[in-house]
Amino acid sequence: MKKNNRILEVCAESVQSAIAAFEGGADRIELCSDLLEGGISPSAGLIKAVKKYCNIPVFVLIRPRGGDFLYDDEEKEIILHDIETAINIGADGIVSGFLNKDGTIDIDFTKRVVELTHPLPFTFHRAFDVAKEPFTALKQLIDMGVKRILTSGQKNTALEGASLIKKLIEDSDNKLQILIGSGINSNNILEILNKTGGNEFHASCRSEFNSKMEYIHPDVKMGKENTQGEYSIQITDIEKVKDIKKVLSSV
Repeated sequence: MKKNNRILEVCAESVQSAIAAFEGGADRIELCSDLLEGGISPSAGLIKAVKKYCNIPVFVLIRPRGGDFLYDDEEKEIILHDIETAINIGADGIVSGFLNKDGTIDIDFTKRVVELTHPLPFTFHRAFDVAKEPFTALKQLIDMGVKRILTSGQKNTALEGASLIKKLIEDSDNKLQILIGSGINSNNILEILNKTGGNEFHASCRSEFNSKMEYIHPDVKMGKENTQGEYSIQITDIEKVKDIKKVLSSV
């Protein structure tokens, strides 16, 4: 496999993170908001800003809320509208995922979304990792024209799920791309690559940075566990992006 076929996608929830990913050498951005919830749909303003400052493909996550991936009719209306908005603003791809209550893929709605997204690529995200039958789901997603599945191999981290990821890559037979994600960093990406045979990787590469605020109110919390936590932010760390790219370019 040629080195230049190995892709690093960085998930970013702010324009600062997206710019750091771009400047660090990421090949693609998955843009979302609120990674503490596993990611939800970003605002139109954020999409516009990232497209303005980052000259690499930007795939936009569409998820109306945190929690499970079982959506009612009202939420599906929101999803469809948000996809149209993201495409109109300039998204290069759409990322989402939908399940039925029994853990199977919501085929009807996934088909509708793939058709709406076309000709842009559609990635079925880690809803796949909580689906009931991964190989059945894989075949269904291939048949629907899904271009990519983001997965940790139905484990908490990609390293733990490496054996299933390897089988998914083999069974996909190059009919879609398996994008490997969760817990990936420069210290383990080579091991994950060797165990899976994958060539696309998804990482957050985040570090915690302190706010530039000089005044910190001692008595008000906005939801985080401690007051100091209100004045720090998780942002993509350009050095972590560079470190992963360095490893990928060395093999």
